[in-house]
Amino acid sequence: MEKVRPLMTGRIIFILFLFVFSPQDGLFEAPHVAWMEGPRTVDLGDNIAEVELGQNYVFASAADTRKLMESIGNPATKREVGLIMPKNSAAGWFVVFEYFPAGYVQDTEKDEIDAEAILEAMRKGTERANKIREEKGFPALKIVGWYEKPHYDSQSNNLVWALLAESSDGQVVNYNVRMLGRHGYMSTILVGDPATLNSIKPELQTIVNNFSYKKGKRYAEYVKGDKVAEYGLTALIAGGAGAAAAKFGLLKFLAKSWKFVAAVAMAILGVLWKIIKGLTGRNNETVTMKQPMRPSNIGKVTGR
Repeated sequence: MEKVRPLMTGRIIFILFLFVFSPQDGLFEAPHVAWMEGPRTVDLGDNIAEVELGQNYVFASAADTRKLMESIGNPATKREVGLIMPKNSAAGWFVVFEYFPAGYVQDTEKDEIDAEAILEAMRKGTERANKIREEKGFPALKIVGWYEKPHYDSQSNNLVWALLAESSDGQVVNYNVRMLGRHGYMSTILVGDPATLNSIKPELQTIVNNFSYKKGKRYAEYVKGDKVAEYGLTALIAGGAGAAAAKFGLLKFLAKSWKFVAAVAMAILGVLWKIIKGLTGRNNETVTMKQPMRPSNIGKVTGR
């Protein structure tokens, strides 16, 4: 039988890490997440909206989204209705959906959006969230500034902006889309690596294009007498329920869980190595094994 080469062992290590970090295998996150694989249509909230999930993505329910957010240092808002990420978790980005039943948000100030007021509100929201992060052993997150200033699309009724934030682990971009509806708005936040945001944005756009409110919940279906929100587009972010905090990316989780994952992977490798030696009949032969990948290279998107 042919001799087992170091290259083969290296491939085994690579396959193991794909298994350990794969969302659909349930090992991506310590609390169990019942990932739903695309293609399929998934609901966002209770008869509020839905999104067509592509075949390259997985979806987590509202409850699982909250567990996942808290595990990587993002305080739950209790407004989470779902999360989408690539099946290939090494891509290092995710999209989280949150619904706010604030009422019909009038867009009359679409040409007068106060970018500075929004930025200040986000900084205050992040400072409040930092107290919770520090209590749980996560570093503070700081808002650096705009990556993309806010702008409103009158045809889609979407308000869009992107924030650049940083912590001791590096920088992260929160790309925000607020999709206005008849009775409130859906908050859609893409969290990823600044270095690859431009390559990720088309995927976010596809997800947003595949989003739709249920019949009777669309912005254009407003009728006189419906509840009207007490604030407009600027205050949607600058105050009230909209003053959300910036979110960590996946790298913090991967660094936190590295020791656990490495232990699992090496244990499996030990069993496989015994099987390989038995098949080759060369129990006394020494093969140099490659070092496993480091957490800085797993789940972080490079030019997460």
